[in-house]
Amino acid sequence: MSNVDLVIGGRRYTIACADGEEGHIAELGGMIDTMVSTGSLRAQSEQRMLLYAALMLADELHEARDALKRAAPASDPAEAAKIEQRVDQITIRLEALAQHLEDRPTIP
Repeated sequence: MSNVDLVIGGRRYTIACADGEEGHIAELGGMIDTMVSTGSLRAQSEQRMLLYAALMLADELHEARDALKRAAPASDPAEAAKIEQRVDQITIRLEALAQHLEDRPTIP
């Protein structure tokens, strides 16, 4: 296990992850920070800010899944299965991140 330090909305978070996943987690953290930093979410409480960011990312994922389903079937079923598996992995990570954020104690 490794730890990754993320800065989201000006706040520092340490996230545990599997060895070798540090870059990927840092990239996801950057996506969340971009959403938080460019929107009106900074005026919210920490938990609400991160919850909204997670919801927006989940919405983007949902739209991507819908687009994938509407797209023409891949000519290679194995490639289509790989894409679907990767989307499922991203979904699991987002759900785990959202759960982690919900479980954090509120900081006054």
